[in-house]
Amino acid sequence: MLGLPDGIDACLFDLDGVLTRTAKVHAAAWKQMFDDYLQARAKRTGEDFVAFDAGHDYDEYVDGKPRYDGVRSFLESRGIELPDGTPDDPPSAETVDGLGNRKNELVLELIERDGVEAYEGSVRYVRAARDAGLRRAVVSSSTNCRDVLEAAGIVDLFEEIVDGNVAREQGLKGKPAPDTFLAGARALGVAPARAAVFEDAVAGVEAGRAGNFGHVVGVDRVGHAAALREHGADVVVEDLAELLDQEAGR
Repeated sequence: MLGLPDGIDACLFDLDGVLTRTAKVHAAAWKQMFDDYLQARAKRTGEDFVAFDAGHDYDEYVDGKPRYDGVRSFLESRGIELPDGTPDDPPSAETVDGLGNRKNELVLELIERDGVEAYEGSVRYVRAARDAGLRRAVVSSSTNCRDVLEAAGIVDLFEEIVDGNVAREQGLKGKPAPDTFLAGARALGVAPARAAVFEDAVAGVEAGRAGNFGHVVGVDRVGHAAALREHGADVVVEDLAELLDQEAGR
């Protein structure tokens, strides 16, 4: 059924890069935020400016992680230490949370300007899962998850949403820890072994494997299929429609 093994009763979908074409928006926002900060820092300290790489740096340090964890992870890669600050820090603050808030501000500006597009193959797949009676939840580190789903016109396809706001309220660790996916399974009343995880980020695939979920589907939008497999994906596709087409061709 739907390219999934027997015994799967629920689907847990990541948002950015799996359901919606917002991964590029996030990568662009991360790059603008970090480049602005690194350029200002270089001018102040005399250090060489080395730009944020929207490919390697995004995939390695921030993709799939909660926003502030992503900031901290990238800064550590450059040997930069900043105070954590608080979630209320203004986007201009030179703190981990301040930089994270600036990145979020940029994402919202880009979404408002350009809108949000859902992957047609993913929408087909989620509708097929719904029609087959599978439970469905979105599990994302984004605090803007519901807004993005609404902007894409697909929020009604899901029964539960576990996003960055839920993670903060419940004290859940972000991916690659399995906490948010486990919370999604609990919200649907399904054991992890009977749920499938759909992820495009290495950190998300690691979370699915760490949570002992019944099936982990890697979605390769950027040519890193090997990394997704190495970190725990049972199968890797470029688009969820491939799973439907595989079933139709059997």
